[in-house]
This record gives sequence, C-alpha cells and structure tokens, in this order.
Amino acid sequence: MLKVIRFMPRTTLSLIAGSMLIACSVSYNIDAELDNSASGELRVASPESVGMDSNRLESIAAAMQSLVDEGLLAGAVTMASRDNRVVHFESVGYRDLENRTPMTNDTLFRIYSMTKPITGVALMILYEEGKFNLSDPVEQHIPELKDLRVFAGTDSSGNMLTEKADHPMTVRELMSHTGGLTYGIFAQSPVDSAYLDADLDLAVASGVLQAGETSRDFVRKLGEIPLKHQPGIRWEYSVAVDVQGYLVEVLSGQSLGEFMQERIFDPLGMVDTHFYTPPEKRDRFAQMYGYNENGELTVGELFPGTDYTTYPDFEAGGSGLVSTASDYMRFSLMLLNGGELNGTRILAPLTVSLMSRDQSPEGVDISVFGRGGTSFGLDFSVVIDPVEAESYSKGEYSWGGAAGTWFWIDPVEDIVFVGMIQAAGAFTPNVRGISHRYLYQSIMEPYGI
Repeated sequence: MLKVIRFMPRTTLSLIAGSMLIACSVSYNIDAELDNSASGELRVASPESVGMDSNRLESIAAAMQSLVDEGLLAGAVTMASRDNRVVHFESVGYRDLENRTPMTNDTLFRIYSMTKPITGVALMILYEEGKFNLSDPVEQHIPELKDLRVFAGTDSSGNMLTEKADHPMTVRELMSHTGGLTYGIFAQSPVDSAYLDADLDLAVASGVLQAGETSRDFVRKLGEIPLKHQPGIRWEYSVAVDVQGYLVEVLSGQSLGEFMQERIFDPLGMVDTHFYTPPEKRDRFAQMYGYNENGELTVGELFPGTDYTTYPDFEAGGSGLVSTASDYMRFSLMLLNGGELNGTRILAPLTVSLMSRDQSPEGVDISVFGRGGTSFGLDFSVVIDPVEAESYSKGEYSWGGAAGTWFWIDPVEDIVFVGMIQAAGAFTPNVRGISHRYLYQSIMEPYGI
C-alpha cells in the first residue's frame, strides 16, 4: 500500500508547495485500505467521476505533509467522500515521531469531543422509540439534577448567591448547550471554579472521576453546583453531552458503551471505535503531542493521568472515544444519507434533519466560539450563513476534538470530510481551515450554484 511518509528538515512552511502524490495513488491507497476494513462496504471512486479534480484534491495531503516537514505535526490522516464514494484517503508523517513509526490509514486516535455527535445519535435513537421528548425537563429523567439553582452573583465575602431557575433545563437545551451548564475550563466565574474544585473538568476530559466512580456519580456531583446562567438564554460549551450519555443509560437500561456497540458500532461496521484501546490494537494508537514555548512538538497526554489502556469506569459521552478515520467516515456517511448506510438504518431522515438544523432559542444570538454565521443543532455546529461563516454551503454541520481531530458534513455538495491528528496547544495549525479550502477548490461540478 503506497503511503506518503516523509520527514525532511524544517523548511519555510508552504501549504501549497511540497511533495505531491502521484495521481494514481489515490484509488490504490483507498482500495488497499478499505479491503481490510469491516466488510469493505465503503465505495470508492476517482475524483473525476464525482465532479472533482484529482490534482487539486492532492493539495490536501501535500498541505498536511508540509506541516509535518515544518515540525508542526507528527502526522495526519485525511479522508473525503462525495456522492457516497471515497475519493481521498491518505496518511502522512508518523503516528510516533520519536520511534519513526509511520502514520497509516488505520491509526487509532483520541477523538475527544467528536464523541459528542455519536452520543447525540445514541440519544436520538431513544427519541425515535418514544422514550423522551425534547421539551422534557432533564430532571424528569435524571432526579439528581432536580431543582437546580442558578448563579446570581456573590456576596461581600465572595460566596455564591443563587436564584430559582425560571424553568427547568430541557433536553433540547441540554443537546444545544443552552441549558446553563459549563465546562469549567473555558471561562472564569465562581461556577467554573466549582467545576474545577469538583474535578468535573478532568472527569469529562479524561473519562475518569475517581477509581470506581461512574456517570451516575458524575451527575450527582453536577447536581450540587448551580447553573451558570438561566436555561435558554445563551450558548456555552459544556458538560451537557456527558449528561446525555447518562441519560442514554437511564432510558435504555444499558451502559453507554453497550448501547453504542449494539445500536451504532456493530451495525455500521465501526470495528475500531471504543472507550479505550484494546491490547491487540495498541500498536496502531497514535502518540499525543503538545507544544513547548518554542512551538516544538513534545510528547504528553492532553490531560495528565489519562489512561487509554484500561476500560474506564466512567464512559464519558462528551469525550471518551478512540476511533479511526474510516470508522468516523462510516458514521458520518450514515448521517449524510439521512440515517442509513448500505441498507442499515440507524435513524430516520427527519430525525437527522432535526439534529442538523438550528436549535437555538428564539432571540438568542449564537456564534459558536465566536465564529459568525454559525449556530447549534443537537450536538453539531451548523452553518446558517455561509457568507458570514466564510464557508460554502448553508446547512453544513460539523464538530472537532481537543486532540486535533475534525469532520464536517455538507448535504448540499454531498461531501463528508474526516481529519485526524494528535496535537493540541497554541501552535496547533488550522488543519480544518486548510483542508476545507483545498477540498472545495477541487470541486469542478458544484451542486449548490
């Protein structure tokens, strides 16, 4: 299987120049890789057969290689499809830079918050079964979160003052990050400090609380802390999807991992997606990197103490999974196809539509992480104004992970893109923006105009 694996001395970073793949390598790489995946049901095609330009599409791998050559990334895997056919699947660099272990298409990655859309799909499977309504108060199903108070300032001694919530947080608000919860690590307030004091930030990020503690312990601790703001008045990225993971357990009577395996992973052939790295797969697990003060790659877990070699007691619905590019492509193609992949249906088309449309409360302006032209659906960021978002298609939905993974789904151009790196810090390059631009400049037959 032909791979692009080069690590040259540092050069001036160029996202266009660099080593290019030979034209015939794309189909060869894809065929060789997919023949070894679950049941090989991912179809492949030449870029030209779906209205794309091979030479322009090769710019994605060349750009990732340039970042490797510059020392900004150890390696990367990128994968793209159009019209339900994989047209690009390439790996560059190394999964372990120190040992010069080549990056391969079947490398496993910590996907962190790309766990969230999978948890959202799990919950919406139960929605279709009539187990809850989006308008239901969360406390109706999770008594540990009943009668939550809301932060209302501090007294002269710095103690938190609280007030009654004007309405209980709903499941819709939980799934759209407008329920009043927070993460504790993105802002400073007495509520954020309370999350840090309770170790809830580490719990959701690393998938562990204390030894033996589970998702129920997590929501119990969460229920002792006031909401940061009234439900439904603002968007704030939060632990909401970890709460959703527990809600899946309550409604299904199964653990989150069991439910995902039975209802999502097995049906879709996602053979490498787990809440840890099994022993027989650890040689495919990518090394995690940060950056020192000079912008140089340094080995180390994003959250110290994280252990992916043992199965966690707390299956974190917001951050806990390990996966591969091809597994996540299967999941994303299922969504693009309205809930179905190769005859296996996970959700109904209208349910996927519900998840991927703007769910922001009326009158609440939501720009996800300050990005204009975006709002939030049910566990996805959604482009509502392509011009302001500097994007291409209204309705594109996406998310990413703290260790550098990213994906987007474009129903207008019939595109899915999945990218995987393992790097985090101030010097992390904008791989999403780079790949997004190069992918769209390779489309010669656009559907959206």
